[in-house]
Amino acid sequence: MRFAGKTILITGASEGIGRALALSLARERPNLVLAARNAGRLESLAGECRALGAEAYPVATDVTERAACEALVAATAGRYGGLDVLVANAGGTMWSRFDALADLGVFEQLMRLNFHSNVWLTAAALPHLARSRGLIVPVASLAGLTGVPERTAYAATKHALVGFYESLRIEIAGNGIDVTIVAPDFVLSEIHKRAIGPDGKALGASPLQQRRIMTAEECARRMHGAMARRQRLLITSLRGRAGRFLKLVAPRLIDRMALRAIRERH
Repeated sequence: MRFAGKTILITGASEGIGRALALSLARERPNLVLAARNAGRLESLAGECRALGAEAYPVATDVTERAACEALVAATAGRYGGLDVLVANAGGTMWSRFDALADLGVFEQLMRLNFHSNVWLTAAALPHLARSRGLIVPVASLAGLTGVPERTAYAATKHALVGFYESLRIEIAGNGIDVTIVAPDFVLSEIHKRAIGPDGKALGASPLQQRRIMTAEECARRMHGAMARRQRLLITSLRGRAGRFLKLVAPRLIDRMALRAIRERH
């Protein structure tokens, strides 16, 4: 699948992976619908995408509301006559031991953003994607494939996301829609600065060793290729790919690897 003239909806498009993916795809001259909460950043990104040859439509919205998700898909289909690719990228994270959390509301907050929003978007998009024999691209995480300490709420939402889309893939196998699940390792992004800490507030600074983790641009490049191939699953790191198999034969080793990654912050 190539993307010239295709209509692609990207949530969480104003920064990080979403922004980098929009710019990567723009060179193929698709119709890009760029959704996020920050209208200013979206307008700036839309201008950059148009300069690369794409048609770009920025939509400031909050996908934690079901009605907003439905309106976003309706606006996309109304403007471009349909939908070819849904990139469900919007998300948030946390960073705290479970027994240190002051407010368990973080579980509800992240479930609504990381999981429920994607369910609502997918439900609204399916009729359009069936007509175009389109593609769904949920952005999960390595934390959706294995447990990660200090990320319990985040890992729970991403496990739910992977389970939902793997189940949905089987249900819709006969109507031409494919699902490309993306499971990035740590990626340079503002999401880590906004990670919810034990006090329920954003950390304000990334806890990661940023020089040692993948850039959003490299992650987007790999996503772009996986989307074009309609690949079932993209795991962006070698340790992630190895861990998927080691988990079956040496689960305690994977636990130690996950703990080390968090302690060393990369």
